[in-house]
Amino acid sequence: MNKRATGAYSIRARACFGLFLVALLAACSAPRGVTTAVYDFGPGAVEPRPQNRMAPLPLLVMADVQAPIALEGAAVLYRLNYADAQVLRPYNQARWSMPPALLLRQQLRGALSAQRPLLNANEGVPSPAGALVLRLELEEFSQLFDSPEVSRGVVRMRATLLQAGPAGESLVAQRTLVSSSPAPTPDAPGGVRALTVAAQAAITQLDDWVQQTQASLPAKP
Repeated sequence: MNKRATGAYSIRARACFGLFLVALLAACSAPRGVTTAVYDFGPGAVEPRPQNRMAPLPLLVMADVQAPIALEGAAVLYRLNYADAQVLRPYNQARWSMPPALLLRQQLRGALSAQRPLLNANEGVPSPAGALVLRLELEEFSQLFDSPEVSRGVVRMRATLLQAGPAGESLVAQRTLVSSSPAPTPDAPGGVRALTVAAQAAITQLDDWVQQTQASLPAKP
């Protein structure tokens, strides 16, 4: 190898080594990735519940919970009521384990099935004649900041009860349920806690309303 070739090889080697050092230093100085926190409503019941073989309330058929496009994802959302309440903002490092509508439906099934037989509404399959069918639309599920330090979790959903019959479903009752709970901290963990409490309160309201509506219906002949 002549001197010119040797010199060129040496230059390339030094350049490669220099690039390696730059990459190594950049890797060492780069901040470590922040892990995204994944939330749900908690573990729920951790012990077997006694089965109620004599469910005191009538059969209920439950459809999927519908939600607007903004709530179809798993982001934990918040609004700045003091700045622009019309803008939904997602937290960067926090998300739900599944879309809020699915989380709500999961909790609802547990609450509503505790005292009554509960069936899933299947598309294309008629519900049992005379049975009440519950349809839900989740309209709001976000942390609302009234000031930079004060916020609350807000849950709003529209509930519709219909009665199945030979000619299809007929409207029985409809109600909009709104629930809110103060957030203990002005951040994603605080918002998740507030929304969890607000969601549970909304589920309790819904359960009470369904029971009252069922009780007000005329008895079957």
